[in-house]
Amino acid sequence: MEYAIGAALGAGLVMFLGFVVLTARAGSLGNGLRGLAVAGRAHADPAFNARLTALEGGAAPKPAAPPAPPKPSGAPLRMLAVLQAEARLVDFLLEDIAAASDEQVGQAVREVHKKAGDALRRHAVIETILPGNEGDTTTVAAGFDPSAVRVVGNVAGSPPFTGSINHPGWKVRELKVAPPPAGADEFVLQPAEVQVA
Repeated sequence: MEYAIGAALGAGLVMFLGFVVLTARAGSLGNGLRGLAVAGRAHADPAFNARLTALEGGAAPKPAAPPAPPKPSGAPLRMLAVLQAEARLVDFLLEDIAAASDEQVGQAVREVHKKAGDALRRHAVIETILPGNEGDTTTVAAGFDPSAVRVVGNVAGSPPFTGSINHPGWKVRELKVAPPPAGADEFVLQPAEVQVA
């Protein structure tokens, strides 16, 4: 019994002395309690412990790898792929025509224009944004969509604005282009061809 009482008194004295040392090192009782709370959180939270170690001058935690940027959609290129497949538009636009005669260029333009126009009419429903023709007078009402109507010139104040149409604008109402097959690269406008003999 005396042994148990002595052991309890000894343990209490050790705890009291530890508490006094902790308070003295921390500068105040509040700082000592905060240190115990920080130690407890560092024990329970590995990410917090890594940041704490870095602040103490230890090994810096490895920064998390930034997320990979999302791959842009190839959907807008589907119509360009149609125009390439049916009118060879990309071939025409990327070909060096400096050495070609005006007659050769004119003949090529007629062919590309006809085929590309046919493909566009078959695969897209396109309509003008503003009624009327270039040069006609029109009024742009308040609340207009600035992505659909661009007001230029001597613009002062707030709408409505009255002016002449420089271009009636184009808007796609419907696109009739099928998505690529599963697993296909949407950024391929036309696959390369290899003729095997």
